[in-house]
Amino acid sequence: MSPAAYLDLNRALWNARTGPHLTSDFYALDAFRAGQTSLNAIELGLLGELRGRDVLHLQCHFGQDTLSLARLGARAVGVDLSDQAIAAALALSAELSLPAEFICCDVYEAPAHLAGRQFDVVFTSYGVLGWLPDLDQWAAVVAGSLRPGGRLVLVEFHPVVWMFDNDFTRIQYGYFNDGPIEETEEGTYADRAAPITHQSITWNHSLSEVIGSLLRQGLELTGFAEYDYSPYNCFAHAVANPDGSFHIGPLGRKAPLVYSVTARKKP
Repeated sequence: MSPAAYLDLNRALWNARTGPHLTSDFYALDAFRAGQTSLNAIELGLLGELRGRDVLHLQCHFGQDTLSLARLGARAVGVDLSDQAIAAALALSAELSLPAEFICCDVYEAPAHLAGRQFDVVFTSYGVLGWLPDLDQWAAVVAGSLRPGGRLVLVEFHPVVWMFDNDFTRIQYGYFNDGPIEETEEGTYADRAAPITHQSITWNHSLSEVIGSLLRQGLELTGFAEYDYSPYNCFAHAVANPDGSFHIGPLGRKAPLVYSVTARKKP
């Protein structure tokens, strides 16, 4: 499949998802409008103080996390493939009088749109890397977008999760990147009943592939952690933990569901 073909297909998928996501309980826009952050404790702890910082948010969807970064005092720029999601992000920014910049483009094309601008932090989180076929190219975008001394904060679902079938009853996919995975999805993780049936193209990326891509760009790894829970109720058979997080019933607390990586560009 050509790059243009997978991009067009996945853009159409995310365009179809945007409307149902805006009205879903999952994204809780009313609470967000009332001032609640959409960021979770994991990323808040890793991001640290952002007031006056320039932050690039890759794969921002309709901008909720980008605007949460702006609420923390960051000068935030969000990038996303979906034109409908970016339109919604711009509307939400205007509605809430939260200044942020939004760019509609593929991640790999971000440098052309940023025209050499660099940032104190590049942030990306939860269900992002699987949409990208080439992590070396992604890491090059990250490294090129950081100022000397700037930081990457990545929080992502663990690659072990993507090995299972959607019902978590068997291993269906390889841990390593064996090429594109083509699926037809019904509904969406935010609204299982949403009237959406659409193809998707994704790739599995091992931890060694993720970390190796960053190291090959000369970034210094400053932190790595794995978590046996998800902040989101987005998987089949999710079971709530006492602290409000979730684990996957058939896996119990025996498997990692999320990991985080922080890295620094040498001064």
